[in-house]
Amino acid sequence: VTFFPAMLTLPAGGSATFFCNISMENDSGSEYSLNVYKEINHGQTQKIAEISRSKRQTKTKKYVLTNHAPAFKIEILNLNQNDSGSYYCGLITFFEPDKVMESNRSHLVVTAAPEKTNATDEPELEEDNSPDHIKAVFLGILLLAGAVVLLIFGYLTITYRRGDVQKPRSENVPAEEKPPVVSVSTVDYGVLEFQRDQCTQVPSETRPVDQTEYATIVFPEERPVTPER
Repeated sequence: VTFFPAMLTLPAGGSATFFCNISMENDSGSEYSLNVYKEINHGQTQKIAEISRSKRQTKTKKYVLTNHAPAFKIEILNLNQNDSGSYYCGLITFFEPDKVMESNRSHLVVTAAPEKTNATDEPELEEDNSPDHIKAVFLGILLLAGAVVLLIFGYLTITYRRGDVQKPRSENVPAEEKPPVVSVSTVDYGVLEFQRDQCTQVPSETRPVDQTEYATIVFPEERPVTPER
């Protein structure tokens, strides 16, 4: 006969489930009774539940035994810290009254129940804080966007001023306008002077007023040269 699981740790208010398994040799067709025990004080035991082979289930406010031969299911309901202790099962056959087979011991530890939180108040608090939270997030986004715009504007201003300072002076000062140059073409006309006849000099008293004489030079016509035959 085996009793398992060997150890259970559960919070108060729940339920614990153990199983008691008997061998097929003991389930040979003879009548038997299965008892469940709890150790209370240093080896003293207390029978807490009982079920026979022919019965399908035994149920009380605290314990439920279900027959799944060769296994039996034991449930302990509404756990409290007083339920902590050692449990085991014992198989008693009717045709052999002196033969009682006990299983191994399993231990149950019941811890304090977890504190219940007021679940209905938390959503209300979240709903009350949600508009403020949204406003805070929106204000933070606006401040961040404004800071980015100011940084970009400052960077562009500094870059523009540095560009003006680094330009050479000749580029900043407009070049003086020079007056347009007008080309004037000049023609030198020569005057043909002819020598006067030195032999016929006229006295200064009777010398007539100098007159300018013009001459026409005629060049002979060029005739084409024909080759000799």
